[in-house]
Amino acid sequence: VVVATGGVSYPATGSTGDGYRLARQAGHTVVPPEPSLVSLVEDGNVCKRMMGLPLRNVELTLYEGKKVLFREMGEMLFTHFGVSGPLVLSASAHIRDMKKYSYRISVDLKPALSFEKLEKRIDSDFLQFAGKEAKSCLDKLLPASMRPVMLEKWGVEPDKKVNQITRAERRALCELLKAFPIALKEKGDLQHAVITSGGVSVREVDPKTMQSKCCPGLAFAGEVLDVDAYTGGYNLGIAFATAYAAAMHMEERRE
Repeated sequence: VVVATGGVSYPATGSTGDGYRLARQAGHTVVPPEPSLVSLVEDGNVCKRMMGLPLRNVELTLYEGKKVLFREMGEMLFTHFGVSGPLVLSASAHIRDMKKYSYRISVDLKPALSFEKLEKRIDSDFLQFAGKEAKSCLDKLLPASMRPVMLEKWGVEPDKKVNQITRAERRALCELLKAFPIALKEKGDLQHAVITSGGVSVREVDPKTMQSKCCPGLAFAGEVLDVDAYTGGYNLGIAFATAYAAAMHMEERRE
């Protein structure tokens, strides 16, 4: 018997946790399922104000306290509840207990520019906008929906003339552009997670044959196991590889 029932993500597809119940009945340990490759909910309403805005070629860093857990370049998306997109999904795989640990993300909006080069870029822009108000000086730096949010976080009065902005205020803008902060409240729910982290303990399964170490004649394959990976086809790879190993062993036994 091969149990290949999936996890508990997207229950409408049939992944309702039946495999976990079967595994427990056979004496297996089930690591509690958690959502993985999932959107993240913001602690605040900054993202909501930029809902629908995609960011490309940015660098996202995930922190657990002061510890860096994940850093990668790619794409992300602001939503009505927080953030999503490929970078966010991959980052979510590193999050453990959000009730026990504090998590936040930082987005480098200009990863191709060093801090010094970005300062020079801003100085050049400010020369062009010298006689205008501060609320206009971000027009060439950021998408329209992000400008009012950045201006608010920057703390410079919107009506202040660009030529009156101090060197310290320019550096503060650079720091925000290189590390735009987003506090996190929680992960999205299991129903909308791409995959499930957790499942049948791999310590109780033979990795070469996928056979149960607790119950002769029983095997497991796919997401029902406590194995998960980044987005990008890796989880499909796990499903195919474990199913192949289980099937080949069954064929050998049949012969």
